[in-house]
Amino acid sequence: MCQRANNYQRNYHRNYLRDCLRRSCAPCDSAICQCRCGPCGFARCCRRQRSRSGRSLSSLLLLTLTVHPILAQEKSPEPLKASNADFAARLQAQQQIPASPVKRSITISDAVSIFLQQNLQLLAARYDIDTVDADKLTARLRPNPQISVGFSDIPLDFRDNFVKPQTFSYGISQTLELGGKRRKRIDAANADSDLARATFQITLWQLTNDLKKKFYAVLLAESLLDLAKENQKTFAEIIKHTTEVFQLGEISGLDLQRLEIEKFKFDTDVANSERDYELALRDLRVTLGGDYRATDIAVVGTIDYQPYEFSLVELRDKALAARPDLKAAQLSERAANASIRLQDAQRIPDLAVGAGIEQVSQGGSTYNFGVGIPLPVSNRNQGERAKALIQRMKAQNDQQLITNQVLSDVDKALVAFEIQKRRVELYRTGVLTKVDDIQRLTEFSLKAGESSTIELLDAIRTRRETLAGFYQTLFDYQVSLLDLELATATPLQK
Repeated sequence: MCQRANNYQRNYHRNYLRDCLRRSCAPCDSAICQCRCGPCGFARCCRRQRSRSGRSLSSLLLLTLTVHPILAQEKSPEPLKASNADFAARLQAQQQIPASPVKRSITISDAVSIFLQQNLQLLAARYDIDTVDADKLTARLRPNPQISVGFSDIPLDFRDNFVKPQTFSYGISQTLELGGKRRKRIDAANADSDLARATFQITLWQLTNDLKKKFYAVLLAESLLDLAKENQKTFAEIIKHTTEVFQLGEISGLDLQRLEIEKFKFDTDVANSERDYELALRDLRVTLGGDYRATDIAVVGTIDYQPYEFSLVELRDKALAARPDLKAAQLSERAANASIRLQDAQRIPDLAVGAGIEQVSQGGSTYNFGVGIPLPVSNRNQGERAKALIQRMKAQNDQQLITNQVLSDVDKALVAFEIQKRRVELYRTGVLTKVDDIQRLTEFSLKAGESSTIELLDAIRTRRETLAGFYQTLFDYQVSLLDLELATATPLQK
């Protein structure tokens, strides 16, 4: 079709050029041409003929310029195709989506380091410390001096011949704080700053422990996913072998159908495990902080069992010495005592000292000096003093409450840890080896024709449930150890 169209186009242009040349060279055959100006003898006809010849030559030139690129395109289509391919490649490169960043493998210590640097909740808690530190700057400031300028004896009616001389007065005054208010205000601000830092330590202590739990949750999900893929691969091999046996006519089609239905369950198990792994990994990415879209990680580590032995007395002593919430309660009492001393000092009135000059335009100048002090007749700062006393009693009550809570947390965490430790030991007595042996022997018996498909399915289910329970028990053991670290606020893992 394309070749036929190109041939038609070339023939059309060739015939058109031939007609144009013939018309431009033919003499005029008009019957009214009788002048001497041309072959026809008529001036107007000659001009028309010359104009027609010029237009023919212009058309010839235009067609030549037009036909040449067309013929060149027909003769060499490959360079044009190459240029089109280059343009398409450049367009595709511009529209191509940028590649995702490479995954970064991190251990639990790496995760803690990243968390401490870029977790947004920690950054927000640090701003509270900066806000309290700003109050320390305010506490160091002294009262500003005050300058006054006055004019007196200014006449309102100038019709009288006598105008009284005007008086100008200049004065400066300064408030002097008595009772050590500035020093006690600085002490109260420092105590509030220490309390803010202790509150930040509470947040850091809790969030770091939560981060470690989410890291182990990713390891658990990864272990279950590997187990599901292993079971899927093993079952696929069994399906293949059973199909071969069925084709030989040694088993019925019912056994093969049972295996195919069971394969669907294993495929579903893999899909569910992939979902749990991806969700746990994304929870860890959110907890790490920073730009969530640019964070792509892969965890490195295991949840293997490591036995630990702890003493309840030692753990209680560590908890009472290291728990940040108990320290915050103690600092809260210290801040309340500093506030009480400051509010007691606020009862003492401050002293205002001033000096000035009064100048008369037509006379001399006089100097003045004054001292002002408010009389604490009614307001003696009773309300703020009562609030400070109540705050101290509340802090003392919080110390007792948190102390009991610390002892209870340690006791419960140690009991849970010991139970989880015994659960792990039960699995390590040989159950894992037994389920592996049962599945392997059942597979061998099935191939030898000494066992049925149902027995093999039971062996595979038993092994899967046992290993999944073992991984979950290891995770619970790690979580109980983290709960014990949370109760004592002390790293316990070696």
